[in-house]
Amino acid sequence: MADYKRRTSLKDLAQELGVSIATVSRALRNSPEIGKDMQQKVKELAKRLNYRPNPFARSLRREAPRVIGVVMPNLVSHYYAAVLDGIEDEAAKAGYSVISANSHEDFEAEARAVDNFISLHVEGIVACLAQSTTDYSHFVTIADMGIPLVFCGRTCLTDRFSSVTANGDEAARAATQHLIDTGSRRVAFIGGPNHLDMVARRKHGYLEALRDNRIAIDRTLVACGRIDYDVAHRAVSEMLARPDRPDAILAFNDTITFAAFTAIKQSGLRIPEDVALIGFTDDAHAAYVTPRMSAIVDQSHLMGSTACRMLLQSIGGDPTVRREVVPQKLVIRETSARIPPAGGATEVLTHAD
Repeated sequence: MADYKRRTSLKDLAQELGVSIATVSRALRNSPEIGKDMQQKVKELAKRLNYRPNPFARSLRREAPRVIGVVMPNLVSHYYAAVLDGIEDEAAKAGYSVISANSHEDFEAEARAVDNFISLHVEGIVACLAQSTTDYSHFVTIADMGIPLVFCGRTCLTDRFSSVTANGDEAARAATQHLIDTGSRRVAFIGGPNHLDMVARRKHGYLEALRDNRIAIDRTLVACGRIDYDVAHRAVSEMLARPDRPDAILAFNDTITFAAFTAIKQSGLRIPEDVALIGFTDDAHAAYVTPRMSAIVDQSHLMGSTACRMLLQSIGGDPTVRREVVPQKLVIRETSARIPPAGGATEVLTHAD
């Protein structure tokens, strides 16, 4: 039972009725989403408990700047910085400011960021899951409160929230096919945690390419662990020390790509003659190492602007749950081209479904 000696809140009404705060709020606003019976129950309880909305707080919210919150796993990386840049550009066009938070790939930090956004009365949230997140209750809370949210890159609860992703499965399939076409037969995949949908998509594309070419799948060539430089470096070094080492590697992201790049060189092997390498990484870093890196490049700024545009549609009252897919580019350079590409690089835009 709520303590009614203090001012009655929406939360008190919701607890008394056994419904969500969002349901109570909508009932008091005569929202057509709430049935007449529930509207009546909410209003009768509000009257009995002397619930009064705070007009001062509502005035502050009207006059406050329009703000959206963004939580990303690693804002130091070029990829997530570019996603944030795309969000900020799109938000500015619509008169919104952006508050960003870095989860540092940590579930607890991500949950705190979401809670802070709620306290700050942001109008909506763009989120990319931390690699340690397997509990989605903080996002369920967002849904129950009626706060618009869009996932970008790494997603969950896609039946409840809109999302924008890259076509990592098709890109990984094309990259693996290129490695096979240039002579590789023992292609390794170095990924991140298996529960992340982004990892699952990219691993699926890699496996499909092997099946397409009737190459037996060797599970010892698949290493999916924590997204961490040292973890990836150790996994690749162990693979390369075996007599049946891989002759090519497909790496999940920039951290893992450059861990693999270093491990190959430290093993005294040549790239690409002994071990070819393609990584999901940003184009700027890939172009300035020696040998120059073949890369699967995200259109990360476009992903950010697309996610923000979808969020603004939700804030505007559109309840549609959307799924957008942004294609990636496969850029062939020296680390995988055993026959050097004419002109120094070849780009292939993979197609979104």
